Amino acid sequence: MSDKKSGGTWEVVKTLLYAGLIAISVRVVAYEPFNIPSGSMIPTLLIGDFLFVSKYAYGYSRHSLPWSVPLFSGRILFHEPERGDVIVFKLPSDGRTDYIKRLIGLPGDQIQVQGGILHINGVAVKRQRIGDFLSHNGGNVRGVAQYIETLPNGRQHRIMEERGDNWPSDNTEVFTVPPGHYFMMGDNRDNSNDSRMDVGFVPAENLVGRAELLFFSIDESVWKFWLWPTSIRFGRLFGAIE
Repeated sequence: MSDKKSGGTWEVVKTLLYAGLIAISVRVVAYEPFNIPSGSMIPTLLIGDFLFVSKYAYGYSRHSLPWSVPLFSGRILFHEPERGDVIVFKLPSDGRTDYIKRLIGLPGDQIQVQGGILHINGVAVKRQRIGDFLSHNGGNVRGVAQYIETLPNGRQHRIMEERGDNWPSDNTEVFTVPPGHYFMMGDNRDNSNDSRMDVGFVPAENLVGRAELLFFSIDESVWKFWLWPTSIRFGRLFGAIE
């Protein structure tokens, strides 16, 4: 009887080990879940969004591994990201903190913002005014200026200008993106710490993956499950990230 119990326990342990290895493999090789804790990517991503990030989109670096274990340097199976991709990356200054922004500048590009208008290689990027984004703060609702920005490769996305076009980040120097690096910006242009400020240029090695799919979204703590019926944003579930 004791041998049978021991055998049964070992089978359970093996099953759990296999399940853990499969989960880690999927996380490293295919997709990793992330959640959005700040508003720097509003209106594209909201606080309380949960999304899947494609780990194979740009190949793999040590940051593809749990805890960024330094088993190798550089990237393997590298695929160049496209301008306009929404990307999770490790903050260059510490190599640990996850950030999510939009890729604006490729290696060799010159990037500048003048009067709120993005310029890429000396050419102003088209920006079209659309209806306000409705920002909810407690019981208050206010409209925030919203635009559709069209990048040189035709990719379109929404941006938000909460403080008009004369905020410090709306008028910058010219940034020349070094080889092997990228220039990232948040879609919430007046409320994003990005490559215009402390983040700086992002090395290719620091790319974690491309944001692909929203699988959950809630405007309350996810742990307050009793509020789910009224706090889940059902209209955002399973939407592709543009």
